[in-house]
Formats: sequence, C-alpha cells, structure tokens
Amino acid sequence: MEFETDFLDDTEQLKLYKALVEPRLIEEKMLVLLRQGKISKWFSGIGQEAISVGVAMALQPDEYILTMHRNLGVFTSRNVPLYRLFSQWQGKSSGFTKGRDRSFHFGSQEYKIVGMISHLGPQLGVANGIALASKLNKSNLVTAVFTGEGGTSEGDFHEALNVASVWQLPVLFCIENNGYGLSTPTKEQYNCEHLADRALGYGMEAHIIDGNNIIEVYKQIKNIASSVRKHPRPILIEFKTFRMRGHEEASGTKYVPEDTLKAWGLKDPVSNYEAFLKSSGVLTDMLENEIKNNISTKINKSLEMTFNDSDIVPDVTKELNDVYQPTIYHEVKPITECENIRFIDAISNALSESMNMHKDLVIMGQDIAEYGGVFKITDGFVEAFGKERVRNTPICESSIIEAAMGLSIAGIKSVVELQFADFISSGFNPVVNYLAKSYYRWNQHADVVLRMPCGAGVGAGPFHSQTNEAWFTKTPGLKVVYPAFPYDAKGLLNTAINDPNPVLFFEHKALYRTMKQDVPMGYYTLPFGKASVIRTGHAVTIVSYGAAVHWALEVLNKFEQIDADLIDLRTLQPLDTESIYNSVKKTGRVIILQEDSLFGGIASDISALITEHCFEFLDAPIKRVASLDTPIPFNKNLEAQYLPIQRFEKELFDLLNY
Repeated sequence: MEFETDFLDDTEQLKLYKALVEPRLIEEKMLVLLRQGKISKWFSGIGQEAISVGVAMALQPDEYILTMHRNLGVFTSRNVPLYRLFSQWQGKSSGFTKGRDRSFHFGSQEYKIVGMISHLGPQLGVANGIALASKLNKSNLVTAVFTGEGGTSEGDFHEALNVASVWQLPVLFCIENNGYGLSTPTKEQYNCEHLADRALGYGMEAHIIDGNNIIEVYKQIKNIASSVRKHPRPILIEFKTFRMRGHEEASGTKYVPEDTLKAWGLKDPVSNYEAFLKSSGVLTDMLENEIKNNISTKINKSLEMTFNDSDIVPDVTKELNDVYQPTIYHEVKPITECENIRFIDAISNALSESMNMHKDLVIMGQDIAEYGGVFKITDGFVEAFGKERVRNTPICESSIIEAAMGLSIAGIKSVVELQFADFISSGFNPVVNYLAKSYYRWNQHADVVLRMPCGAGVGAGPFHSQTNEAWFTKTPGLKVVYPAFPYDAKGLLNTAINDPNPVLFFEHKALYRTMKQDVPMGYYTLPFGKASVIRTGHAVTIVSYGAAVHWALEVLNKFEQIDADLIDLRTLQPLDTESIYNSVKKTGRVIILQEDSLFGGIASDISALITEHCFEFLDAPIKRVASLDTPIPFNKNLEAQYLPIQRFEKELFDLLNY
C-alpha cells in the first residue's frame, strides 16, 4: 500500500495515526468483553477504520456526519467521551439514549453526529435536509452520510440521490462497500461493476477511493469537501474496503472464502500505515507503545467509569414525559374582525401567516410552487416567499419527509404537503420510526408538520379517499390533528407549526370548498387537546371529528327534539378525554361516529376508555358507527353505502330507545 504524504508534516501524520489506532484498540477491547459476557452484541468495523477516521478528520467540526454501525472512528475522531460511548453500549444513564436504544442508534448535536436507525435508508434523506439548511443559510457547510453497499438497494438511496441532485445539495454520499450485506456477497446485491457508476444516472459526480488507505481517504475527502463548500453539489463516493469480521460477532465469517480474508488482511489499514510511518522515521517502536498505552489507559478508565455507573431505575413518569418534547402553548387570541371564508382558504391563510411569523419556515410538496398544489392552497406563495422556501419536490414521499427531519436537526421548521393522505404509505417508515421516535431516543425533536388531504365523499376511489388517522394515533411520538371547521383549521394549523413535535394535520377534501365560516382575520392559535362542544344536551353524547361532525349535525338539525351533546374532538393526539368523560357522566349514553372503517379505528379506543373510566354512569351500551370494513369504492352508490352517514341516524335512535 502506497502513502503519499507530501502535503502532511510529521505531526499531522501522527495525528492521523492516533485517530486510526484508537477505534481499533476499542474494537479489540470490545471483542474481549463480548467473550467475557460483559457486553451483549458488537458490530465490528475492524478493517474499515480508515474510512470513518479519514472522513471525520477531513471535515470541519461544525459539519454534520450521519453514521452507520461501523463508524466508531467518526465518534472517536470527534472526541466523543469514551465513557459516554461505553455507557451507551451498556444501556447506562450516562449514554446518549438513557438506555432506550443500543449501539450507534443515537446522535449528538454537540458533536454534530446523527446516528442511524436499523432501517438503513432514512439517514440519506435526512442528510439532504441538513444540507438544504446549509444552503438556505448560506453557511457553506458540507454534510457527509454513510451507507453500506447493501443499503444502496433500498429505495431511500435512490430517492435521496435524486433529490440531492435536483436541488444541488452539498452532500457527500459515502458508500462503504465492504463485500457483504450480512452474508450476501456483492455479486448477489447489484449487477454493475462499481456502485459509483450509478451517479451517472443522477447527473452526479462520483469517486472511487481505496477505503483502507487513510491518507487517500483523508486527502481526497479534504479536497472534495473544499470544492463542495465553494460549489454546492452532491457527490457519490464509493470506498472499496472489506469487513474482516461478521455482520455482528455472533454471525461469524464462515461464508467468506479463506483466500479473500487473507488477501484483505494484507490490506489492513492500521498495520499498513503503521509500517509506513516506521519506514519513513515518523513513528518509532517507543512512540508506538506510548501512543497505544495512553489510548489503552483511557479506554480502561472509561470502562471503569461505565461499569461503576449504576443501572437505570425504570420510572414510568419519566418515560412517558420523554415521548414528546415539552412545549408551552402560546395563545394568540383572534381579532374581532372576521371574513366569511372556505375551509381551504383558512388553511391557505394559516400557512401564509405562519410563513410570515417564522421567517425560515419551508414548505415542500409535489406541485406546490408555481402550480399552487393540486388544491391550489399554496397558489401565489412562490411570488410571496420565493422558491427557496416554497419547494416543488420529486415524487418521493419518503425522502422529502426525511429531508424535513434533517431541516429540523439543523433548526429549521418545515411543512410537507402530502398530495393525498393515502400517499403517506410511501413515506411510512420515516414517519413512524424516525420522526416519532427521535425525541424519545436521543432528545432530538422533529419540528415537522405533515399536511394530509384526506377523506371520501368525492368519488375518488381507494387510493385518494382514505382517512387513515388510526395509522398514526397508534404511534407514540406523533400528534394528530383533524379539524372540522375553517375557524379551527386555521388556529390549529398555526399551533401545529409552532409545535416542535411531529404533527399530522388531516384536512378533509370534501370540506375544502363546501364548508364556509366566519373566521378571524390575522394570526391566532388554538390549543391542542381541547375539544369543541358544538351542541349541549342531556340525553346522549355524540363524539366525532372531521367531516363526520357535519353528518352528525345534519341529523341533529333534522330531528331538533334530540337533546344531545355533540363533541368535535379537533385533535386525536392529544385527546381531550376530560370533555368526553364529563359529557358521558351527564348523559349516560354515548355514540362515536368516525369516517374511518370500524375495526382498529380511534372510536374503539375511545369506547374502551369510556368503559374503563365511566362504566358506572352508562345507561346503555356504547355505540360505534363507522364506514364498512372494505377499501373505499369509487362508484357513487357504492361509496354512499360504504360511508356511515345513513347508518348513523338509525344507530342513534336505537341508542336513545335502549
């Protein structure tokens, strides 16, 4: 292995050596502890250290690096305290996730490191969001993100490269091609000679680097990063390397041919660079021993601190309180002057006013810029706020939601318009596994609002009509809002944008242009978790939300003799159980109306909560009325049969006559 060090003095060469040796010595110690049963699992990066160390040393300390589970050298090169790393791996309180996650599934704003989740792909799109923030802020910073050759087969990889190229984002996409995805060799993973060749299809520059040569990695990344800071653009980098141990230690390496292991063993990044430094007189045996002894001493002291650290004592209150970032609701009261506007206008007004309130707020979505979105909600926004903040996106829900997460990491709020709520399924993973869990795992909030045009009644069929809120009310960490009136929609959307937690904001398409109301002009907010009691009575409690509230109103207007409390939930997470319980205790009868299909819907949970907390006050069984347990049909007559509008009237009278 040849090392060209003309651009480095002896001190810099030794600095790279120390940075390279440290993760190797830690790895060797971890393997000993694993055999002793003192740690439970280990994902070894032995043989790949030059990549992590070289990239981390080449970038500036304020530039984000998004890591995988074999990038220990990034953490050590960024001087993350070893006792905190060891505590993380041991599930101790001094770790980064309070024992809630293991391995490298964490990040740290202090060290500008963002860790992976097990689904591999999402961090690529998150890197785009961080890089977009750099571009918007004109900070000239590079973002580097790692993936393995196996991860390049995921859709997130291709979505992320496409978005980065279209938006010319300053991202270094670093592929650690180490020969195997668990036990599957590269020849069974992709059918091209070099993964770097894929860059051509995305109009991107690409480089292939010897991932075992610390000098080559450091030199090339330093030059590439310098160029990208001056001329922002994405670059695909394939590091050729090899994984010398199993995917994780338990899996072993029996599937790897012995001659392959021997050949790559001769290319070991540590021993080769060490031999070079000795041959050039930069490193002596004495200095080598001194360096390794100092590192070993630091490792042992840090391990002692970790082992002496007390185990985490479970605390239910603490666990529940850490699901969401605490937020203080700031009430902004509406002015008295109103205008009679449609539901769709209220949404548009809220977005516009929030764009003025938050000067760096970014809106992203398909066709939302010059075209104004398929529902024309953002019509005129490009002229008002510019294309940097009102961004058309490719058709790639997953990558855009991930980019929104990256913007949040970099301190920028965003609103993502899903063209239809149904299409969230194409971005489901980052919503439920990244946005929802980041604050609980490593104290990183996801300041993202996902706008969800939803609902039936417009003859749009199975793929444009779902009201799929139950997919998300089930997921801790997400907030779910579902207004029924223009006044509520405007105030709640402003609150959603203020909230640092991820919010799914459902907007019923059938209400967009049919529902009008006097709405205060100017900016105001409404609180989450506070239902609206639209009608009051003593005979029955009707609980509903979204378009179904209007169906209930139609029945009550038709039969004025019905003495009912009508509760519009407005937000489903958090849920205003107090208003529900108080009403049920007063009326003794309750019927829950939802547009979603019956089984597994939120009506079932509300019913269970009422049974648990108000059973002794009930004078009749709880009624749930919902759509049929079928996909939503297109035909007008079939859709009418599917929806619960007609069934609700009968079920309400049956309950009253019980």
